[in-house]
Order: sequence, then structure tokens, then C-alpha cells
Amino acid sequence: MKLMSLAFAGLLALSTLAGSAMAQSAASGDNFITIQLKDGPVVVQLMPEVAPKHVAQIKTLVQQGQYDNVAFHRVIEGFMAQTGDVQYGNMKNGFDKSRAGTGASKLPNIPAEFSKTPFVRGTVGMARSQDPNSANSQFFIMFADGSFLNGQYTAVGKVVSGMEFVDKIKRGQGSNGEVSDPDRMIKVSLGKK
Repeated sequence: MKLMSLAFAGLLALSTLAGSAMAQSAASGDNFITIQLKDGPVVVQLMPEVAPKHVAQIKTLVQQGQYDNVAFHRVIEGFMAQTGDVQYGNMKNGFDKSRAGTGASKLPNIPAEFSKTPFVRGTVGMARSQDPNSANSQFFIMFADGSFLNGQYTAVGKVVSGMEFVDKIKRGQGSNGEVSDPDRMIKVSLGKK
């Protein structure tokens, strides 16, 4: 009886460990998004350990399909490409070129989650106004290092594949990187596609 109890306890411990490993694996798989661009897919590894509230908001918006067809409304050569204005930036539903970049989602703004994560080529950060606690749905992908953003903006992820497609996003012509006839995120989905 005692041996059977020990054997059962051992099996229970093994199954708990296996379940925990599977849960961690599933959770880590959920920490990727794929952004389909005109030239190919871009896979971003999200960083919930760095910015849990921002990552949760991004995942919610992805699951709702809010990022599909949203324009890269501000793109500055040698700096970054900004997108994610789900209110005015959807190029298939209510696109307003004059207001793109001023909108947000219907979800609340998120308090800053600044970290020591550096803004380097491929870093994904949350866009915001002058108020550090105003990030909502907009984000940007760095073309190059931008150490002046370190500790001033919330880093939420990094491009792990497809940076060559990010490099092909149409650049802005205006003084602030405004793009006429911008490229868009065709589809954004959870996971690696």
C-alpha cells in the first residue's frame, strides 16, 4: 500500500511537471504576433516580463482583429515605422489620413512600464503623447538604434524574423514622417505564422 502511494505520488508529480511545462510552452507561444506586410510576414516576440499590461492590451487588440488593415501613418527613414491607430488608421474602414496617428482603441490608456530594455534595431515600442501614461494601441518598430528613447518609452517586443520586410515599408515625405498612400498591416495574428 505504501509503495503504491509513493508510486502514485511520483506519477502525480511527473504529470504536474509535464502539465506545467506544456502550459509554459503554450504561454510562450502566445507571446508572438505575426504582422503580414505586403512583402512578407514579420514575427514579433512580445515581452510580458518587461511590460505585462501593454502586452496584454496588444494581444487583446490582435484577437479582436483591430490591427488588420491599419496604416503605417508615420515612417521616418533611419528611425522607425509607426502604426496601430485603430480608430483613424484602418485603411478598409474609416481611414482618415488627416487624423491618423491621433486615435486610439476603445480600451483604456495604459500606465507607463518603462524598463532598461534598449531601443535598438527591431525593438517594438508603444507610441504615446507627452503624457507618459497615454499609450493605448499605437506602436512603432525601430529601423535603427535610438538610445534617446531608453527609459522614456515602453518597450513591448522585438522583431525576430522578417526585419527585411519592415525595411521595405514606405517612408514618409512630411516633416514628421507623414506618409501619403501608406503601407498597412494586412493582417495581425497571435503566434508565429
